[in-house]
This record gives sequence, C-alpha cells and structure tokens, in this order.
Amino acid sequence: MESLVQRLSQSVTQAHSLEELTRPLLQMLEESTHLESTYLTTINEEQGQQRVLYARNASEMQIPEGLVVPWGDTLCKRALDEGRMYTPDVGACWGDSEAARELGIRTYASAPVRFSDGQLYGTLCAASKTSQALSTEAQGLLRLFANLIAERVEREQLITSLSKANQELAALALLDPLTGLPNRRCLTDELGRLIARCARSQECVVVGFIDLDRFKNVNDEHGHEAGDALLRAMGERLSSHLRSADMLARFGGDEFVFIGVGPLFGSEADAVSRDLQQRLSEASVMKVELPDGKTLDYGGASVGVVCLQPDSIDADDALQKADAAMYRVKMARSRGARGTALH
Repeated sequence: MESLVQRLSQSVTQAHSLEELTRPLLQMLEESTHLESTYLTTINEEQGQQRVLYARNASEMQIPEGLVVPWGDTLCKRALDEGRMYTPDVGACWGDSEAARELGIRTYASAPVRFSDGQLYGTLCAASKTSQALSTEAQGLLRLFANLIAERVEREQLITSLSKANQELAALALLDPLTGLPNRRCLTDELGRLIARCARSQECVVVGFIDLDRFKNVNDEHGHEAGDALLRAMGERLSSHLRSADMLARFGGDEFVFIGVGPLFGSEADAVSRDLQQRLSEASVMKVELPDGKTLDYGGASVGVVCLQPDSIDADDALQKADAAMYRVKMARSRGARGTALH
C-alpha cells in the first residue's frame, strides 16, 4: 500500500488544476483525522460570505458543495479570530453558531488558506458529529495541505494574470494608441486574409487610402494637441461612414486606410469605388472641437478607393494601388483645395 508521502507527492506533481489537487488531499485528510467531512472553502470578506468549494463526506454528516453561509457566523471565522485550530466540543466553544447547529458539527478543525502576501483565500476544514481527538500530526497535516492549496491557487492566479497581460499587450501591439483603431500591422495582416477569402468567394477587395491634407500646417499653426484632436475626430467620423464589416486603420502619421469586401467579379466595381470615395471625402470635411475650446474648420482629406480582383494581387500591391488612387485625387485637390481655419 502506498504511503501518505507517496500519495501526497503523486497528487502534487500530477494535478493539473485546483480541483485535481484538492480532492485527493481531502481524502487523505479524512483518513488521517478520522473526521466525517473534509472540505475547502473560499471567503469573500467584502460580501461577507463563505462558500464550500469542494467537500468529501465519508459518513452521516453532509457538507454540501456550493453551500454559502454568512462569514460572520462561521466556525472558520471564530477559529481564526481566537487562534483556535481545533475543538472537540463546538457547542461548548461556540454554542451560538447557527451554521454549526444546522450541520450538526461537534468536532471541528480548520487551517486558513493564505497567500504569500497574507491575503485570506479560504479555509481547509474537517468536522464530525461526534467528539473526537485530533493528534498533533493530523493538525500539522491540515496546515501543510492548506499551504499546498494556497500555493496552487496563487500559482493559478499568477498564470491567469500573466495570460491576460499577454493578451492585452498583444492587443495593444495591434492598436493605435491615439485613435484606438487598428494599426498598420493589424490592417496589413487582415488585408492578406481578406484577399484569400475574396479569391475563394469570387468577390472584389475594396481598399481605400485617406490622407489628411495640410495636416502639418494644423500642427505647426495650432499645435500638436489640435492635430491629435483632428486625428481622433477623423477616425470616429470615417468609421461611422463605413460598413460594419469594413476595417479602418490608422496607417501612418496622417494616413488612414480601410479595407472591405466589394462586389462580385464583373459587377460595377468602378461605381462602388466612386461612391465610397465621394462619401468618405464629404465625411472628412468637419469642424473639430479643440482642447482649448476653439473650433478647427477642416477642409477635408484626399481619398482614393480601388476595387480589385484578388487573384492577381497581394497586400502590398493592393495598398500601392489605393495609394496611387489617393495621390491622383490629392493632385487634383491641390489646385483649389479648401484650407483650415480656427475660430
């Protein structure tokens, strides 16, 4: 028969979750203490609640998993407050505990499950309806198991926290911090996937390049806060004039790019391009409220839109064609473009 040390070593090394660790520990604790029920609880001190997370019931006493009781009335809190780990006569110590009376607990032992910073996670408990002695060795085992559980929970929480942080960092790496829009890297990756999907569905790919004319003048004349306000406002305005399935990204300092699915091959691709170009050009003319309370009248951006068949292009080709279309519009606008004014 395996020794307790061997079983403990196996449980600790092979467990892949808190539950896989705890359930064997509860069995070993029941066998060592000879108490009827062993269970792990979690404590929410802010809500004033204690919850039974996992339980093992070997006889008449039944401690149900999921049981929630007021924290202030529990034997666990009383034991912690008084520094009393074990009592063979709960009625004599804490006769006013309703929870103890309802569950029929007479012998009770518990150890706090605390993290390395002292934070209380819960308690590891053993209880019985009859009065029973608890050896010093069993009490030491209870404390050991509570520490093992605390280490496991703390490690799982750290892994979860690191995973969440990595996900947030990955998301930030694909977003423009000023506008909150996807950045150049994100858009380029998505454009490659969009081209592949459209090649299978026999649909065109729509790519639009938007350049904010005279953006440098805005920064030079009105300050970089005004330029930032214009970029944020432009991102919001353009987004509101695109389809929900389209992606708009801040591509560079004063450049935005959008991509989306176009019409089927052979359809009126030119008409789609002209309509989007006109709609976004008109949308880019705006009044922007600046941080100092003044208003910037912005005369609009140069917008070039292309509708391309995906079978002969890659992401770089598509962006170059859209950039060339935008440049032609910019040249035409430069002959009589509207400027910016501050009020």
